[in-house]
Amino acid sequence: MEGDTARGMAQEPPLVEFENVTVVRGTTRVLDSVTLSLCEGENVAILGPNGAGKSSLVKAITREYYPVIAEEPVTFRFHGEDIWDVFDLRSFIGIVSNDLQYTFTRTITGHEIILSGFFSSIGLFNRETTPDMEGKAKAIERLLGIERLADRPMNSLSSGEARRFLIGRALVPGPATLLLDEPTSSLDLSALHTFRQAVRAIAQSGTGIVLVTHNLHDIIPEITRIVMMKDGRIFGDGEKTAMLTDEKIGLLFSVPVHVREENGWYYATGY
Repeated sequence: MEGDTARGMAQEPPLVEFENVTVVRGTTRVLDSVTLSLCEGENVAILGPNGAGKSSLVKAITREYYPVIAEEPVTFRFHGEDIWDVFDLRSFIGIVSNDLQYTFTRTITGHEIILSGFFSSIGLFNRETTPDMEGKAKAIERLLGIERLADRPMNSLSSGEARRFLIGRALVPGPATLLLDEPTSSLDLSALHTFRQAVRAIAQSGTGIVLVTHNLHDIIPEITRIVMMKDGRIFGDGEKTAMLTDEKIGLLFSVPVHVREENGWYYATGY
């Protein structure tokens, strides 16, 4: 029985499967022949400097960006499908970005924001919620440590507090993977600590994390794989300890650097 289960898991298509994907915006190649596969439930960080193409990769996943036609065969699949609907996407992967946070800077309460994830809406707009929905929203609030903030409007919350409610909104459809695009920008040390603990709790609950960042200190200990991006290309891809070295990080960011590991966290110094 266990062997049958393992074979079934092995046959699951990748969550994201890109091969030779090139995206052009204006006259700029924001993605250049990207080949990348991400598995459902995997804990991975997409790491690179500003302008590396990380956010463009996220927009390709959400189909805001499409690949150009190329001479080489192009694979552009999500969960084994060449064509997908963004609504279907949400049942597999929850996405939280800074663009999304700007959209939700409103008087809607945090609790309503989480509930709106059931409807793919911004707020509830007189939609009927069920007891099961309310129960799931409250359970997520407890997981993220935001119960006491649930009745406050989003425009009265700090950046870190608001971001946790957006994570809650992304989690209510029950995705196997949560994608966080530059999640710690504008957070102070206290908010950063609280946010990282919340993301660790999500990873430990069994939800996969895809963390898109330019900061080593965003990479929670549960991350096992690092994908490096530079100039719109995949610069490196491998197991965390093999990738987070002085040489590789120095080449990625074009600075001399010393990478230090402490209790599963990584820090860069000396630049």
